[in-house]
Amino acid sequence: MNKVILMGRLTREPEIRYSQGNDQMAIARYTLAVERRYNRNADQTADFINCVAFGRLAEVAEKYFHRGTKLAVTGRIQTGSYTNKDGNKVYTTDVVIEDQEFAESKGNSTESDSTPSGRTNPANASADGFMSIPEGIEDDLPFK
Repeated sequence: MNKVILMGRLTREPEIRYSQGNDQMAIARYTLAVERRYNRNADQTADFINCVAFGRLAEVAEKYFHRGTKLAVTGRIQTGSYTNKDGNKVYTTDVVIEDQEFAESKGNSTESDSTPSGRTNPANASADGFMSIPEGIEDDLPFK
């Protein structure tokens, strides 16, 4: 069985690309910083896990995920290799995302900027930090 469950924060904005051809598909790559605990009294360190999401999951990442966002993801490990321009073989390990969701509310994010979440408040955000959802887009939301 190849199943991975991770919780961590995005280290940067997701990188979005689209496949070639008639049926273009979104592909999102992002890195999660996942805490590693040795024991209760030890210092914490982090592993930086490369993730890749396809299709609808990638579109959600492009629209809603930002640097510092805390996510819980499930997926599978996929390894690969390629030869770089110098002729050296490079080995890769990625988590192919099967499910992804926010692991905290927007107001609890730890980024420091103009809001607690590290993003500027949109004009239509209420005092609690939640944005009003426009009419007619309910089917496009990744959550209900």
